[in-house]
Amino acid sequence: MSDVTTETVSTDETGEVVVVDEGAVGTDVVESNESTPEANLDDEGDIAADYIEELLDICDLDGDIDIDTRGGRAYISVNASGDSNIRVLSKPDTVNALQELTRLAVQTKTGAFSRLILDVGGSREARQAELGRLVDAAVVRLDAGEESAALPAMSSYERKLVHDIVAERGLVSASEGDGRDRHTVISRG
Repeated sequence: MSDVTTETVSTDETGEVVVVDEGAVGTDVVESNESTPEANLDDEGDIAADYIEELLDICDLDGDIDIDTRGGRAYISVNASGDSNIRVLSKPDTVNALQELTRLAVQTKTGAFSRLILDVGGSREARQAELGRLVDAAVVRLDAGEESAALPAMSSYERKLVHDIVAERGLVSASEGDGRDRHTVISRG
């Protein structure tokens, strides 16, 4: 496990790496060559992939790991390879739990909050299709005369997917509630 320090790493005019303690008196701080957010996402993806690979080894499961960055997030996809029984990990609650554990592993290594998305065996695509069906059912309720239709509570990422689906269909949505009870309400606007 890596410790988070309060030191700032910078480079001097010769390009040599210098560690500058924050708050040090009389120290000239040189502009740092900070990596771009995309590079940080690449690092985040690599750390997450290493964590997932170790987990798969412990569980004696085979899987191919793909790393991608989209919309300011690292996306880690685990797909079956050969005779893999990866589907045992692809249930939505299991994927969400693994995603949180992976985020914690990344946060421990980087010291920064992670918004990575984990997909196991196509679970995210299946969940997006399920969210589409929930929106379809809500539209049926709106067509039947209801002013609004509330969906079940879901994660912020799933609510964002719902908002995108609703917008594509020309409807209006808003998130309501707090914490684990936060959910999306759909209306005609």
